[in-house]
Amino acid sequence: MPLALLALAVGAFGIGTTEFVMMGLLPDVADDLNISIPSAGHLVSAYALGVVIGAPLLAALTAKMSRRTVLIGLMGLFVVGNALSALAPDNGWLLAARFLSGLPHGAFFGVGAVVATNMVAPERKARSVSLMFLGLTVANVAGVPVATLMGQHLGWRATFLGVSTIGLVAIAALAFLIPHDHEHTTAQGLRGELAALRSLPVWLSLGTTVAGFGALFSAYSYITPMLTDAAGYADASVTLLLALFGVGATAGNLLGGRLADHSLRGTLFGGLASLVAVLALFPLLMRTELTAAVAVILLGMAAFATGSPLQLMVMEKASSAPSLASSANQAAFNLANAGGAWIGGLALAAGFGVTSPALAGVALAVLGLAVASLAYAVDRRRAPVAGRERIVASHVPREAEAVHH
Repeated sequence: MPLALLALAVGAFGIGTTEFVMMGLLPDVADDLNISIPSAGHLVSAYALGVVIGAPLLAALTAKMSRRTVLIGLMGLFVVGNALSALAPDNGWLLAARFLSGLPHGAFFGVGAVVATNMVAPERKARSVSLMFLGLTVANVAGVPVATLMGQHLGWRATFLGVSTIGLVAIAALAFLIPHDHEHTTAQGLRGELAALRSLPVWLSLGTTVAGFGALFSAYSYITPMLTDAAGYADASVTLLLALFGVGATAGNLLGGRLADHSLRGTLFGGLASLVAVLALFPLLMRTELTAAVAVILLGMAAFATGSPLQLMVMEKASSAPSLASSANQAAFNLANAGGAWIGGLALAAGFGVTSPALAGVALAVLGLAVASLAYAVDRRRAPVAGRERIVASHVPREAEAVHH
C-alpha cells in the first residue's frame, strides 16, 4: 500500500477527533460560556450541519481542481475552523466556528477516497479506503479520550488548538506524500457533477448508508445509559468502554476492506446482517458487565465492516463524478447520525426501556438490508440491457469497416 495513504489517515484522525470530542467537552463548554447543556448540544448539530452542506457543495465546486490541491485546501479550512473554535468569545461565535469546521469533513473523505483508490490496483481499492478510514476509527480509540482529558485539565480551548496542530501535521503530510496530479479532464463543472446524482443506484446506495449507519447511531447515541443503568458500570468506566468501541470499529473497518476486495456486495450484506444480530442481542448482552463490553466491541465491528463497501459502491455507481458521490455518502453518514439518534430517542421516550434504542436500530438495519436488496435487484435488471448495448457497440465498427472496404 502506498505511503501516501498515511497522509489521508492523519487527516482523517484529526477530523474524527474534532467530530466526536465535543460530546465529552459539553459540560466544560457549558460552564465556561454560561449556557445550558442542551444549548451546548447545538454545537454538535452545527458541526453535523456543516458536514451535510459542505460535503456535496465543496466537492462539486472543486471538481475541476487538482485533487491534491483540494485536499490541502480542505485541511487548511479545517485548521482555521478549529483555531477559531479555540478563540471563540461566546456561544454564537463558537457555533459559527463549529459549522465552519464541519464544512471540509465530507469533501475530504470523498476526495480522499478517490485519491486512495487511484493509487492502488483494482483488487485493493476497498482496502485502500479502509486504511484512510483507519484514522477515523483510531480517533475513537486514542484521539477522543486524549483530547477529552486535555480539555478537562487544560481547558476545552486547548483541545481545539491541539486539533488544529494535528491539521497542520496533516497538511505537511499531504504536501509531501500525495503525488501531484492534473486537473480533472473529465469534469464537466457543477451541472455535470450534479447530473451524476440523478442515478437511481446512487440514491439506493446513499439510502443504504443512511439506514445502516442510522441503526448504529440509534444504539450508540444512548450507549452510556445502557452501560450504567442496564449493565451496572460506574460512570468513570464509560470512557474506557467507548475506547473498546473504537477498537471494534478499527477491526471491523480493516476486515471489511479486505473482504470487500473479494466480494463488495457480499461484505455489505454480511455486515448489515451482523448488525441486525448484534443489536437484537443487546437486551441480553447488557445484563452483565462482561457481555456488555463484548456487545460494545461487536457493535463497532459490525457497523464499520460496511463502511468501505458502501463508500466504494457509491463511487462505482457514480463513476462520472466519484468525488461528489463519495462526499455525498459522508453527508448521508451524518444524516444517519442525526436521524438514528432521534429514532433511538423516540423509543427511549416512549418508555420501552433503556435498551430499546438498540431494538429501534434493528428495524433500521433491516431497512438497510431491504434497500441494499432493492439496489441489487435494480443492478441485475439493468445488467442484461447494458450487456446488449456493449454487444451492439462492439459490432458497429466492424460493420462500418466492412462497408468501407
